[in-house]
Amino acid sequence: MNSLYERLGGQAAVDVAVDKFYEKVLADDRIKHFFANTDMNQQRQHQKDFMTYAFGGAKQWDGKPMREAHQKLVEEMGLTDSHFDAVAEDLVATLVDINVPQELIDEVVKIVGSSAHRNDVLNR
Repeated sequence: MNSLYERLGGQAAVDVAVDKFYEKVLADDRIKHFFANTDMNQQRQHQKDFMTYAFGGAKQWDGKPMREAHQKLVEEMGLTDSHFDAVAEDLVATLVDINVPQELIDEVVKIVGSSAHRNDVLNR
């Protein structure tokens, strides 16, 4: 069976999805403030690399662990479950907008919306 990464359409699909996703995030009043001082070109690339890994397109992740990467957002900016949910909603809306089949969206949500991933992002 092909990886989720391949079934989503590989690098071209991840590139489009991440770019459209951040358009939504930066327009979302619930969460856009978390990115006010962020180099968005670097952030987009980082997210593309993470999704490539998370969906089976790369064998290893060279970025920071989720807890470490989000620690300041939790401690200094008050990142909570409601913010995590907003990000997830924007991701799902992006995938719907680019016509990803529902069964693949469900697989994406299972990976990025897992309680383990949520707990790591929220430093619990």
